Amino acid sequence: MIDVLVVGIGEYVTGLSGEGVAQSDKSFGVIALSLFDMRERGVVGEIRLAGRDAKRFDLIREHFDTNLKAAYPSLDTSFEAHPKEGFSDEAYKEALEELPKGSCVMLFTPDDTHFKIAKDALEAGMHVLVAKPLVKTTAEHLELQELAKEKGLLLMLEVHKRFDPIYADAVDQIRTFGDFSLMHSYMSQPKTQLDTFASWAGISSDISYYLNAHHIDLLCWAVQGVAEPVSVVATASTGVADKKLGREVEDTITLTVQWKNLQSGALGTSVHTASWIAPPSDVHSQQRFFYMGHQGEVTIDQAHRGYGISTDENGYKSANPLFMKYTPREGKFAGQQGYGYRSIETFVRSADTLATEPEKLAAFNQTLPTIENTLNVTKILEAGRKSLDEGKVIFM
Repeated sequence: MIDVLVVGIGEYVTGLSGEGVAQSDKSFGVIALSLFDMRERGVVGEIRLAGRDAKRFDLIREHFDTNLKAAYPSLDTSFEAHPKEGFSDEAYKEALEELPKGSCVMLFTPDDTHFKIAKDALEAGMHVLVAKPLVKTTAEHLELQELAKEKGLLLMLEVHKRFDPIYADAVDQIRTFGDFSLMHSYMSQPKTQLDTFASWAGISSDISYYLNAHHIDLLCWAVQGVAEPVSVVATASTGVADKKLGREVEDTITLTVQWKNLQSGALGTSVHTASWIAPPSDVHSQQRFFYMGHQGEVTIDQAHRGYGISTDENGYKSANPLFMKYTPREGKFAGQQGYGYRSIETFVRSADTLATEPEKLAAFNQTLPTIENTLNVTKILEAGRKSLDEGKVIFM
């Protein structure tokens, strides 16, 4: 078993947003719940959560005791909290001091904090998983890549769509289509999420870093060794988020990326759009893409799996238990096959394997979103931000 520290205690980790339960498809959270179940299964040992305000943990424990225990009565939801008292922006450091070397550290914090926390964790001898985007600049990416290599540690990007069986099959199909020609991707969040992201939206990051990262990673994975990005130009829409938050914030960002196929020299184009001003609908997040290669094409609407549920309380919803299955089975959590869960478990088991059988991990390392395999994702996202700021095409 391997010990785990989670840095960040927001919606994706705990299911809490502001002072209450998140009004989204993640009201039970993803990370903490998955780890509690993994501990019950003997996959992880001690679980630590690090935030900034010790008082916040009272609300988290109440949420776990009231809501998670109602669904899964026997689940152990205990954890060690950092800071133990007061307020600290670097509470994770006291946790790092208490963790055995070779433990797992997972970061779910604002984008601009990823580099420093990941570097501190690597220097402390920990394997690290970072929520997308891994970092915001290529220089930061390369520095962490070198540090992880020097320390012999696993540093991985948390992009759970790689573990969606339909997306993964699409990647396998794409690799039989020859040269890359065209991809369109779209992903959204409802404008209510701007309240959740109010502390950092348009200040430390943007919606392209936050959402476009998913489909850009998927494309980079699919055309790895086939095509490379050449240039990026970004455009934006405005008018909603800036009024809501009282500062300049892009509503929707579109990145247009020019690609070059390595063998033939033929050009390809990808267009990635992300928005956080969507209206309420039957899903929390619209997620879809179209891909065309020289010998085939793929269309996927990830938000709609042909599975609808309607209740008096929540009305009609398009359900996707392939991500996280919260409905209990005989009083137990039964979501171990969800791709949100599998993304976390894969990292934990990979870190454990690296410590005991490093040659075994090396055999399938190319399939994992490690820092070595995700450099082009960072390059494209950074180029998109530069294109918006400088108003020009960025060549790579």
